[in-house]
Amino acid sequence: MKKFVLLTLMLTMLSGCSYDSGRIQLFNYNLWGGPAPSSVVVQKGDTLYSISRRYDLPLREIIELNGLKPPYSLRIGQVVRLPSARYHVVAKGDTLYNISKRYNVNINSLSKANDLRPPYTLAVGQRLQLPDSIVGGETQIASVSQTSARKAQTSKKTTSKAASSSKTVKKKTTTTKTKVAKNTYTPPSKNRKSKFLWPVKGPVISNFGPIAKGRNNDGINIKAAKGTAVRAADKGTVAYAGNELKGFGNLILIKHDDGWVTAYAHNEKILVKKGQRVARGEKISTVGTTGGVASPQLHFEIRQGKKAVNPKSYLG
Repeated sequence: MKKFVLLTLMLTMLSGCSYDSGRIQLFNYNLWGGPAPSSVVVQKGDTLYSISRRYDLPLREIIELNGLKPPYSLRIGQVVRLPSARYHVVAKGDTLYNISKRYNVNINSLSKANDLRPPYTLAVGQRLQLPDSIVGGETQIASVSQTSARKAQTSKKTTSKAASSSKTVKKKTTTTKTKVAKNTYTPPSKNRKSKFLWPVKGPVISNFGPIAKGRNNDGINIKAAKGTAVRAADKGTVAYAGNELKGFGNLILIKHDDGWVTAYAHNEKILVKKGQRVARGEKISTVGTTGGVASPQLHFEIRQGKKAVNPKSYLG
C-alpha cells in the first residue's frame, strides 16, 4: 500500500504531488469558487501546460504574467505566479442577473462567455466563466457614479442644469471605491442528514489513520474484483476526473450539495466528466489497479471541507 493519502482539500485544486512527513499534498486551489493561489511552486513533472490545466487558467496569461520565453522550461522549486481565477460556481439561489451584479459585469457578456441562452437556467455547482473585465480579483469596469460623472461633465458646456447635475454626481464619485470581486463559497455543513453509500462492496484492506513508516491514510481501501462498478456515495457534482496525480491513478472527486467531498482512486475506467451531475448510487467508474497498487481496490475518502474524516463513521 502506498500513496493512499489525499491531503488538504482546503477545498482546493491540484498542485503537483509533494511529500511531507509521509503525507501527499494534492490540493492548493479552491475547486468550489474560492480564489486561486497567487503562485505555485514547481514540482517534479510540472509543465506550464499541466499547471494551466490543473487550475483551469489560460496558458498564455501564465506565460505573460511571469515574463516567460520559449522554450518555457521550468525548474523544480521555481515559483510561478498565477492570474486570478475568472469563474463563479453557481450556488443555490443564484441567477445570471445577480451574478452579473455581484461582479459588476455585463449580463450579456456573461451569457455570451458561457454560451447561455434564454431563459438562462443555471444548475448548482455549474462553473461560469467571467468576462475579461475582471483581472487580478478586482473589477476594472467603472462604477455607475463614475460613468455618470463623466457624462455630466461633458454636458456642462451646453446647459447650466447639466453643470449642476455634474457637481452632484461628482460629489458621489469621490466616495466610490473600486469593488473587489469575490467568489462565493458555502462552507460544508457540520452534520450530514444521511449516511453515504458504500461506493463498492468488499473487505477493507487499509483503514483510516496511521499506517507504516509514519504515513497516514486519509481514507480506506476496499478490495474488489477488477471491473467492479464504483458508485457515487451521494448525489453531487464531479469536481475532478483524471489521472494527473501520481500514486492515485484514475481519480474522481465529487462535491456534494452540502459541501462535503468524496474521493475515489485507483479506478480502471472513469465513466464521468468534470462538471457532470451524478445521482446517489450512479455508476461512476470501475475498480482497477491504477496508481501503483498491487491488487484491484478502491481508495475512498470522505472530507468535511478540508478535514478528512473516517469513512466508516459516515457510511451506511
